[in-house]
Amino acid sequence: MSRRLTLKKISLEAQLLLVGIPVLLWTLVPIYHMFLFAISERDTATSGRLWPKNPTLQNFEIVFQKKHFYLDHFWQQLFNSLWIAVAVGALTLFIATCAAFAISRLRVRGGRTVMNLALFTYFIPAAFLAVPMYKTMSNYGLLNNQWSLILAMVTIASPYCIWVLKQASDKLPLELDEAARMDGASPLQLFWLVYLPLMVPSLVAVGTYSLLLAWNEYLYAFLLLSNDKDVTLSVALGNFLSADDSPWELLMATGLIYAAPPAAIYYTFKRYMVGGLTAGAVKS
Repeated sequence: MSRRLTLKKISLEAQLLLVGIPVLLWTLVPIYHMFLFAISERDTATSGRLWPKNPTLQNFEIVFQKKHFYLDHFWQQLFNSLWIAVAVGALTLFIATCAAFAISRLRVRGGRTVMNLALFTYFIPAAFLAVPMYKTMSNYGLLNNQWSLILAMVTIASPYCIWVLKQASDKLPLELDEAARMDGASPLQLFWLVYLPLMVPSLVAVGTYSLLLAWNEYLYAFLLLSNDKDVTLSVALGNFLSADDSPWELLMATGLIYAAPPAAIYYTFKRYMVGGLTAGAVKS
C-alpha cells in the first residue's frame, strides 16, 4: 500500500515538473533577452547571440547619469511612478478597509448592493472607460495633474479590494465583535483594536496588489498626463519606440531598473499575497 502511494506521489511530482519546467522557461526567456540587450553594446544588441561578445554595464551608467535625451527626466519620472503607486495603494487600502468593515461587520444597509454594483464595473474593460475617465477629469480641471491618475487607479482597484477584504472579514467570528461591545468598545475601537490586527495578511495583499497595479499602468497615465516632468516612467519608456532607430539597449536597461522595485515588493510580501487574496474563497 505504501509502495503504491509512493509511486503515485512520484508520478504526480513528475507531472508537475513536466508542466512547471516549460512554464518557467517560457517566463524566463523574455527576461533573459531583456538582460541580454541591457548588457550589449549598441551595434551588437541585435546580433542574435545567446551571450554578447563584449558584455558591458555602460547602458546602466547612461541611464543612471541621464546621458541620453530620452532620459532627461529619468529620476523625476521614477519618483513620479513611486509616489503615484504609493498614493494609490494607501488610498485604496483606506477606502477598501473602511468599506469592507462597514459592509461585513457593521452590516450597513445597502452595503452589499453598493459593493455588487461596484464589481459590475469590471464587466466593462478598463480601456473602454479611459475616454469617460478622461472627460470626467477634464470637467473637474484635473488633466495633467498626477491626482487625476491617482483617483482613476483608485477607482479601478477599489471594487476588487473591497470584495477581497469583505470575504476575509466574513471569516472572522462575530463573537469577537459581541465580546468587544460587551466590554464597551465603540465601532471605532472595534475597527482599530479587533478588526485591523486580524486582517493584516489581507491588508498587505490588497495594498500590494493596488500598488503594483498603479506602478504598471500605462494607458491612463498616457491619457491623463502629458508633461515630461509629471509622467510616470512607464509612459517615458514608450517614448523610446517613437524613433525608427530606437536605442533598444537603453530601453531594456531602463526596463530592468523599472521592474526591480515591484519585484522586490512582491517577493517581500509574497507569503501574504496568496493567502490574503484568496481569503474567504473556500468556506468550511
